[in-house]
Amino acid sequence: MQWQRAARKAQAEGRPLPDLPDLAPLSINLDLTTACNYACDHCIDWDILNSKVRHEDQELRDSLQRMAERGLRSVILIGGGEPTLYPGFAAIVEFCKGLGLSVAVVSNGSRGDRLLAAAPFFTEGDWIRLSLDSGSNEVFRRMHNPSSRTLSLDEICSWMPRIKAANPAVQLGFSYVITWKGGSRGDVKIVENIHEMVMAAKRASDAQFDYISFKPFLERQQDGAEVMDPAKSEAELQAVIARIQQNLAEARVVVRPGFRVLASTNLRVLMAGTWRDYTRQPKVCHMQMLRQVVTPLGTFNCPAHRGVEKAQLGGKELWQVPAAAQHATARLLQGFDASHECREVTCLYNSTNWWLEELVEADAPLPQAAPADEQRDWFL
Repeated sequence: MQWQRAARKAQAEGRPLPDLPDLAPLSINLDLTTACNYACDHCIDWDILNSKVRHEDQELRDSLQRMAERGLRSVILIGGGEPTLYPGFAAIVEFCKGLGLSVAVVSNGSRGDRLLAAAPFFTEGDWIRLSLDSGSNEVFRRMHNPSSRTLSLDEICSWMPRIKAANPAVQLGFSYVITWKGGSRGDVKIVENIHEMVMAAKRASDAQFDYISFKPFLERQQDGAEVMDPAKSEAELQAVIARIQQNLAEARVVVRPGFRVLASTNLRVLMAGTWRDYTRQPKVCHMQMLRQVVTPLGTFNCPAHRGVEKAQLGGKELWQVPAAAQHATARLLQGFDASHECREVTCLYNSTNWWLEELVEADAPLPQAAPADEQRDWFL
C-alpha cells in the first residue's frame, strides 16, 4: 500500500515510478501441467488443455525457492490440467513443504495412488480437494468423460480412508460445481446435476471427506474472463435458485456430525441475488500483487484470466529473475484496468480490493505492523 501511494504521487507529479519492493506474491496457483485425462463438459480451461508446453523440473524448483525467499507462503497445485499427472507430483509436494510453504491440491481424483504417495508430506492446515461434481457413477462419467473406461466415483472415493489413515491432518474436500439445463461451454450442452447434490453430500460424508463445497457453474466469455451467467431469464434463475436451496437444506440433514456442507462465495451471492454487485471492480486489482498463477504457458495475474494474453506477467520462468517479476507486476498494477477487464467477473476478492483501494486513497498513515494477530492461513 505504501508503494501504491508513492507510485500514484509520482505519476501525478510526472516522475518515474518507484521500484516495487522485492517481494513475491503471498500465494500462487501452480499449474504443474496442462495434461488432463478427462474431457469434462463444464471445464473452464478447455482451450488450454493438453498443450505441448511443459515445466522444466529444476527451473520450476528454482522459481519456487526464489519466491519462498521473497515472501511466498502458500502454493495451490491446481488447474489448467490434472496436477497428479505431473511425473514428479509427490516430489514437488515434498519440495514445497521443505521450503516451509502451505500446500493444497485440487485434483480430479483419478490418481489416488499419487495423492496417497504425497499424503505424508502435508501438515496441519493443508488440504486436498477433489473435483467430482456428482453423486452417482453414471452422472460422474457423463460429466467428466475420463479416458479410463473403468474409472468410477466409487473407486475415487475408496482412496479417501487410506489417505486419512496415512495423514489425519490433511483436510479432504469434495468439490461440486452445480450445473443445470441451459448451461453450455460453447456448443457443448452441460449435463445437469442439481438433483444429485444430496446424494453427493451423503457419499462424501460416508467416504471420510471432511466437507463438500458447492459452487455454481462458470463460463469463459470471449475475452477470456471467467464469468457467472446463471440463466437466460429472471424466472429461470429463480427456479434454479429454489432447487439449489432445497437440495442444500436436504444435504445438511443426511451427513454425519462434524461434516461440513459449504456454499461457496459465488453460490451465496447467487442465492442472495447480489452477485452483480461483485462485478463492480476498482480500477486497480490489488490482489494481483498478492496472488498470481504460474503455468507452463506463462505467469498470469489471476485464475479468472488464466491463459489470457492481456493478463500475462511473463513466462513460466518469470520468478527465477525477481527483478523482472517486480517490473512485470508493477506494469500490470498500473496498466490492467480491472474496472473494465473484470467488469463481468463475480470476483471473490471484490470487497478486499475495495478495502485496499480505500487504504491507498486515505490520508491517514498506514500502520507499520498488522492490526491483528496473524491467523496463519496463507491460502488466498
